[in-house]
Amino acid sequence: MSVLTRDEAQTRARLLDVHRYAIELDLTTGDETFDSRTVIEFTARADADTFVEIKPAELRSVTLDGQPLDPQTLDGERLPLKNLTAGEHELRVDAAMRYSRTGEGMHRFTDPTDGETYLYTQLGMDHCKLVFPAFDQPDLKAVFDLSVTAPEGWTVLANGVTEHLGDGRWQAAPTPLISTYLVALAAGPWHSVRTEHRGLPFGIHCRRSLAPYLDADADELLQVTRQCFDRFHEKFDEPYPFDSYDQAFVPEFNAGAMENPGLVTFRDEFVFRSAVTVTERQTRAMVIAHEMAHMWFGDLVTLRWWDDIWLNESFAEYMGYQICAEATRFGDTWVDFGVARKAWGYDADQRPSTHPVAPESVEDTASAMLNFDGISYAKGASALRQLVAWLGEKDFLAGINTHFARHRFANATLADFIDSLATATERDVHAWADTWLRTTGVDTLTAAVTPGDNGTYTLTVDHSGSRPHRIAVGLYDQDLGDDEGHLTLRERLDLDVPQSAPQPIGKRPALLLLNDGDLTYAKVRFDTGSFATVQERLAGLPDPLTRAVVWNALRDAVRDGELPAIAYLETARTHLPHETDLAIVQGVLAFASAQVADQYLPAEQRPAALSTLSALCRDLIRRTEDGDNPGLRLIAVRHFIGVAAHPDTIAAWLADGTVPGGPELDPELRWRVLVRLAALGAVDEAAIAAELDRDPSASGQEGAARCRAALPDEDAKARAWEAMFATDEGTDLSNHMLTATAQGFWQPEQADLVRQYVPRFYKDAVALAARRGPAIAAAVGRFAFPVYAVDPDSLRLGEECLRDDEPIPALRRRLADQLDDLARALKVREGQRV
Repeated sequence: MSVLTRDEAQTRARLLDVHRYAIELDLTTGDETFDSRTVIEFTARADADTFVEIKPAELRSVTLDGQPLDPQTLDGERLPLKNLTAGEHELRVDAAMRYSRTGEGMHRFTDPTDGETYLYTQLGMDHCKLVFPAFDQPDLKAVFDLSVTAPEGWTVLANGVTEHLGDGRWQAAPTPLISTYLVALAAGPWHSVRTEHRGLPFGIHCRRSLAPYLDADADELLQVTRQCFDRFHEKFDEPYPFDSYDQAFVPEFNAGAMENPGLVTFRDEFVFRSAVTVTERQTRAMVIAHEMAHMWFGDLVTLRWWDDIWLNESFAEYMGYQICAEATRFGDTWVDFGVARKAWGYDADQRPSTHPVAPESVEDTASAMLNFDGISYAKGASALRQLVAWLGEKDFLAGINTHFARHRFANATLADFIDSLATATERDVHAWADTWLRTTGVDTLTAAVTPGDNGTYTLTVDHSGSRPHRIAVGLYDQDLGDDEGHLTLRERLDLDVPQSAPQPIGKRPALLLLNDGDLTYAKVRFDTGSFATVQERLAGLPDPLTRAVVWNALRDAVRDGELPAIAYLETARTHLPHETDLAIVQGVLAFASAQVADQYLPAEQRPAALSTLSALCRDLIRRTEDGDNPGLRLIAVRHFIGVAAHPDTIAAWLADGTVPGGPELDPELRWRVLVRLAALGAVDEAAIAAELDRDPSASGQEGAARCRAALPDEDAKARAWEAMFATDEGTDLSNHMLTATAQGFWQPEQADLVRQYVPRFYKDAVALAARRGPAIAAAVGRFAFPVYAVDPDSLRLGEECLRDDEPIPALRRRLADQLDDLARALKVREGQRV
C-alpha cells in the first residue's frame, strides 16, 4: 500500500493546478463493484512526470488529451502520467471499483431488518482512490461535478443539491473549490426530513428501519442545527459557504462524524433507538456543532498538508463545545469536556507516541492518520480555550475572521493562522504558539499555602513544565455548622503562572483549587489541607465544572501512582451518590470500573471493588426511585449491569423486562444485560439466538456477536477468534461486526480461559492489519487487544511484536499506546500491593 509523502505532495502542488473533476458513478452494476468514470481537467505549469491515485478492481481505459494510456502501467495505486507538457490537460479514466466493508472508500451496508442497501463515501485521509481517480492531496482543490446512476427508489445525496433526472439518474450541483478528501456521496432508500433555514435547504436522513427514531428526535436535531447555524453567523463575518446542509446518519461509520461540506455524515448510533441521558443528547448536539464549525475551518479554509490537522480538529472541537454551550439548551457542555474529552488528551500526551499539537513535519499520509487523536482534538481545543482566556474572545474572533477572509476556498498553514491572529492583538501570539503548539507533555501545577502574619496566608504555585498559564484559583470555605458538607466560594483569583510573587489569600481556605473553571490544560495537585477537604467534602462544591476539575485531578493522581486506586473508589463511594451532574457520574463510574477495577487492581482485589461499585450503583438507583432523574437512574442501571459479579438480579430484570421502578429494558439494555450474563456463564447460545429473533436489527446482530464472543466456553472463543482473524476474504467481518466480536472476547473473569490467545493476538493482528488496512488495524488494536492480561509476559510479547513483526503504522500506533497503558497498569498494581 503506497502512501503519499509530504515531499511528493509539495512537488505535485508546484507542478499542477487542478480545475475540475467530472465524475460519473453507476451503482447498479452488482453487489461487489460499481462503475466509475472520471474526467479531470488540470494545468501543468512545466514539462514533467507526475501521477494520479486510483485503486480499481479493473482499470478499463485511460486517455490523456485523447491519447490512450496503457492500463497496465498502473503501479500499485498510482497511475503514472509521463512526459506531461506545460499547459492544459484532460485525463479520462474508466474503471470498476470495489465496495468496502471497512468504512473506507464506498462503504456498502445491507440492513438486516428489511434487506435494504445503503452506500456512503468516507474519503479522508486518502481514500479517493477507492472511488475515483484523484490528485489526492488537500492543497489541490477543484470543482467537483458528480452524476450518479442508482437503483430506482433510491435517493442520492452529495455535497451540493441533487436533482433526480429520471431513470435512476441523479445530478449534483457543482461544488465550489474543495479538497478531494471532502467529496461526499450517500445513496440508498433514505428516510428524510427536510426543511429550510435562512433560504437554504436543510435535511436529516437515516435508514428506513430507523425512521421512527429519527422522526421522534427530528425537532431537536433541526433545532440544534438552526441554533448552531445562527450562532456561527453571529461570530463569523463569512456566511455559510455552500448551497445546502444535509446531515446523514449512516451505518457502520468508523468515526463520530465527517465534515463533508453540505453533507455531514454521522454514525447512525446518534439516531437513538433506546433511552439515553441528557448528556448523550448533549454529546450529539456538540458533534453537530463541531462538524458545522468545519464548514468554515476545514472546508472553506483547508490545511495545506496533514501536519496542520489540528487547525481543523482543535478549532472544531473548541467551537463545538463553545457554540453548544452558548446556543443550545445544553449549557454545561464544558463539564463533559473536562470529565471525558480532556482525559483523552491527558492520557495521549503522556505516552511515548505523543506529539505536538502542531508537529513540525508529518512525512506522509500514513503518519498523518495517526494524529487524529486526543492531542489534535482535546489538547488542541484546550490550548485554544487557554488562548481565548489569554487573548480575549473579541480579539480571537477578529483574528479568525481575518483568516477566513484571507484564505477563503484556499489552503493555509499554522503560520498563516498565527499571522491572522496577530493582526487583532498586541500580544505575542507567535511566542504563545511556540510554547503551546510546538511542545509535548502535560504541565503540573501544585499549590503551596504558606502562613504569614496575623493569621493570613500566601499562595505559591509550583509549576512543573514550560508553558505559561492563565488560571483561576478558587478559594472555598466550609460552614462549620453545615452538616451537609457544603463549601462556599469565597473568591476566585486570576493568576498567571509562573507567578512573579506569592499571592496573598487572607485566611486559609478549606480548599484551594488551581485551574478552577478548567481554562487551562495541566494536571493539578492539592496542598495537604485541600486534599483532606476533597476527601471529606467533594460533593459539597457548588459548581459542576469545579467538581470536574477535582475528579480529573484524582484520576490523574491514580494513573501516576500518587493516589491508591482503592482511595479513588472510596471517594467515589462517598461522594458520587450525591452528585447531580450526569457527565461526572458517567465519567467517574467509567474510570472506576474499566480502569480501576478491571486493570489497576490486582485480581484478588477485584471482587471487593465490584462490590463497592455495585453498592454505589444501588445507592444511585434508590436515590432516583421517585422518577425525577431518569438519566441518573439509567446511568446507575447500566453500570450496575456492567459490574454485576452474580447473575441473579440482572437475570431477573431480563426475565421481567424491567428494572423494578423502571426503566423498562429496551433493546440496548437487554443486550447489555445479556452480554454480562454471557460473560458470567449464565446464558447459552439458545438465549442469544432468541434475543436476536426479538431484535434482528444491525445493533442486534452486533449485540449477538458480542454475547457469543463473551461466552466462557472454549469452542465459543475459538469461533470468535476465527471470525475476527479469518484469512478468507469471503468471510471477513465488517468493521462494526469485528469490533463487537472483539469487545465480547476479552473478559476480566476469563483470564485463564483466554490466556492461550494472548501470544496469538500479536501475530494474528499484524497479519490481519496488513491484509485489511488502516481502519481494521485501528479497530483490532483498540478493541481486540488483550487489555485484561496485565502481566509482564503480555508486555514483553507486545514489545517483541513492535520490534520484530513490522506492524503497519495504524496498528503500530495502537499497540504502542496499549502497551504503554499496560505498563502503567502494572506499575499501579505494584503500588496497590505495597
